[in-house]
Amino acid sequence: MSEAVGLDFGTTNSALAVAGASGPPRLARFGGVETFRSILYFHPEAREAGGRLVPFAGPAAISRYLEATGEGRLVQSLKSFLASRLFVSTSVFGTVVALETLIAQLLRSLRREAEADLGPLGSRVVVGRPVHFANAAGPDDEALALRRLRTALAQAGFRDVVFEYEPVAAAHHYEQGLARDELVLIGDFGGGTSDFSLLRLGPSFRGAAEREILATGGVALAGDAFDAKIVRHRVAPALGRGSEFRTLFGAGALPVPSWIYGHLERWHHLGMLKQRKNLGLLLDLRRDALDPEKLDALLHLVESDLGHHLYRAIETTKLALSAGESALFRFVDSPIDLFAEISRREFETWIDEEVRAVDACIDDLLARTAMRSDEIDRVFLTGGSSLVPAVRRLFVARFGEDRLRSGAELTSVASGLALRAREIGGN
Repeated sequence: MSEAVGLDFGTTNSALAVAGASGPPRLARFGGVETFRSILYFHPEAREAGGRLVPFAGPAAISRYLEATGEGRLVQSLKSFLASRLFVSTSVFGTVVALETLIAQLLRSLRREAEADLGPLGSRVVVGRPVHFANAAGPDDEALALRRLRTALAQAGFRDVVFEYEPVAAAHHYEQGLARDELVLIGDFGGGTSDFSLLRLGPSFRGAAEREILATGGVALAGDAFDAKIVRHRVAPALGRGSEFRTLFGAGALPVPSWIYGHLERWHHLGMLKQRKNLGLLLDLRRDALDPEKLDALLHLVESDLGHHLYRAIETTKLALSAGESALFRFVDSPIDLFAEISRREFETWIDEEVRAVDACIDDLLARTAMRSDEIDRVFLTGGSSLVPAVRRLFVARFGEDRLRSGAELTSVASGLALRAREIGGN
């Protein structure tokens, strides 16, 4: 049997693993790390002989973007658009590119780098999917997301595809270390969604062609939503949110439109502010602004395409808040000069709505299975946002510290998908 392939295509990071006939999976390494940033970059002058734009993906995208000092187009969080009927394609320097094509370009680069490390991958793959895709309003949107993803995977050379829920994949990873059967709640906290599954794991179930999943649930809230709260409370006010501009003929002042800062809160929407009509509006607002220096800073952020730099500063702050009671947020790129101390208590107040949504999701999952919290043997938490203290505290309060397990936050899903691919191949 050839090696089984598992692919975790994530909103922020992706990972790929292969599993042989026995033993633990092997994770692909990309420039020395086991994750591949889910990001594309286009430069207007980087073209093939026929004029077609050359996409850069993952680490190469970030390197090229940093070398270009803001020139070009950065495309990220593509997974979050899969269920959206409003996003069909985008124009990149005059070329209309479909969503499926963008994702395929990213996946082809990921595959090429993974094969350089692991060898040929073939056409069969088990791919992770969230319990509920971001922006999905119902089953039709979920089906649309899967069709689009399957099309992109085929374009990247993966024509024989099986989808598996991401928290179920994480369960397969966790199960590797079990010596006895357990009833386990899996929580997978990604960039765009938080997903949960309840299932029985252990020696009695390992290797089965089909697993009995007692329940699944999820909410379209996770790491990106937490980042957005830092933007809303510490970044956007310094860039003009809540400020005013003068109206025509001195008829008074109006607030700068709030929808502008809605785009600012979503990394994958920031590029929309660079569109000609929106950039023109920002220039008009700056001319009539009562606090023009704030609009100057916003224009600089948009025109210089500094979203990635801002994201890195926020990610650093968020990680520091997971380790300590306060953190300093700093982002400087003249005329932008942002400096603020954020306490963990403040941050937890900002994200309280999202944490309560996760709590309600767990309530619903347990109610549908008629299970009590004390009947759950273990809770395995994975994904970057599982490290946020407010999230972990929720599960400690419900299940107790002794029943919580965590680890391999960015790679457990890919590892589990490869193990699932091995099970399917062996059956």
